[in-house]
Amino acid sequence: MSAIEPTLDRLHNPFLRYFLATRPAFLSVTFIACLIGLATAYSAGLPINAPAALATVIFALVAHAGVNVLNDYYDALNGTDAANTDRLFPFTGGSRFIQNGVLSKGETAVFGFSLFGAVMAAGLWLMQVAGPGLFWIGGAGLFIGWAYSAPPFKLDSRGAGELCVAAGFMLIAVGTDYVQRHGFAWDPVVASLPFALLVTNLLYINQFPDCKADGSAGKRTVIVRLGPARAARGYLLIGAAAYIWLAAAVFAGLLPWPALAALLPALFTLKAGRVLLRHAETPFELLPGIQMTILAAVSHGTLLAAGLAAAVWMTR
Repeated sequence: MSAIEPTLDRLHNPFLRYFLATRPAFLSVTFIACLIGLATAYSAGLPINAPAALATVIFALVAHAGVNVLNDYYDALNGTDAANTDRLFPFTGGSRFIQNGVLSKGETAVFGFSLFGAVMAAGLWLMQVAGPGLFWIGGAGLFIGWAYSAPPFKLDSRGAGELCVAAGFMLIAVGTDYVQRHGFAWDPVVASLPFALLVTNLLYINQFPDCKADGSAGKRTVIVRLGPARAARGYLLIGAAAYIWLAAAVFAGLLPWPALAALLPALFTLKAGRVLLRHAETPFELLPGIQMTILAAVSHGTLLAAGLAAAVWMTR
């Protein structure tokens, strides 16, 4: 066990214990998805309702936290995390809160479903501000987050985890835009797809260290089905699709030209892909690739949101 993994004797403070169980470092991608949604609304000429935007971001972060906690619970039930000896903590193998005795399975389940309950209640309130369409966006997002790990769906175990992640992060951007726009639009769909694909690549590369444990627990992820050596090429295909989509959307006039700045992180994706191609079957060598994948997604989303906002400022 890594020295930095959580243990009960280090986490006496209950608030800190439950906060860290949500894996807060990974919530940054949800914040950026919200920024993209706010940027598409702003680029459409809408004034940003700051209180509604803040509420949207908070509820989206709580929803993502609930997904993380429930994922730990269901992976503890199926034995995946307990069997994971190739993990690269804190990036793969779960939060280790259950396995290291920091929280019980029951405490984790109650916490995860409580977070979902809070989001549902808050979403019903936010619907009064934004409109009834938010119900379908939020409902779809929570269902995907739950069904990703939970039986009987277990979508990740059936090889559909990547689709869940891509759809989930697009829904965050679409929902954030909807709250400001009070209606549906294609803008956040077009803008958020490349970011959602780059976040999907984070799930994808993280599954390589988890491959043996997933296979032993009956999780038939894409990596398990194809084998690490063959599956490694998929990372570059997903990354290429993200950047090609962005460039095509700009040249088709669907996104403003300053959004092209978000192509720069392709260098990180390419470097991470090279690491993965070389070390797909040696998990402990993948840490630089995972870190560059995070950097690619975060920097791409930030540059994209900034580019959308800059296009508005340049026309004034």
